Amino acid sequence: MFTSVSDTWRAPDRAGYDPTSGRTVARVLPMLADERIVWLSTVRPDGTPHLVPTWFWWDGTALVVFSKPDAVKARNLRANPRLMVAVGDPEDDFSVGLIEAEATCADDAPIPDAFFAKYAAELGPGRLDPARFRAMYTQSIRIVPTRYLAWHGRGESPAPVAVVPQPTAAGTLAVRIAARLESLSARLRGPGTSPVATPA
Repeated sequence: MFTSVSDTWRAPDRAGYDPTSGRTVARVLPMLADERIVWLSTVRPDGTPHLVPTWFWWDGTALVVFSKPDAVKARNLRANPRLMVAVGDPEDDFSVGLIEAEATCADDAPIPDAFFAKYAAELGPGRLDPARFRAMYTQSIRIVPTRYLAWHGRGESPAPVAVVPQPTAAGTLAVRIAARLESLSARLRGPGTSPVATPA
């Protein structure tokens, strides 16, 4: 479980890496608070990666996702709780958040009103409404970050206050990071690691 992030790790002296793990966390946390979509990369029992965009709610400690119980991501996480999360807009110098995490699944957990407030524009008449959403998406998945990866793109490391996440088309994010997540998925099958930022 993620409890703290060491600020002792130093990134390679090159553009594209945050200089400290604290800088990585400071850059990624605003994305979790502001973005509307995250990408979850899980591993099927045969080792094949699975990548999917999803709505989420950030409670300040964990991402909470609501899923259909028989969805591939839910089945994968019940078998192997380790996953990767990608968040952010790659259009701005590929400054995205890449997070290793562990998930726990719970049946029939209540969906907070804050989640429905966040997605009010997507829910409503003629679309999926909150009552139907609650009836269909009964699998709660709580995703706790264990490591924030230091990679942020091609340019200079941005100051944490300079990060202003913008809404993004989910498809653009998938195309640009799918290959990276696939290579990182091999880490999901490895032994657990301490919660420090490391180069991707």
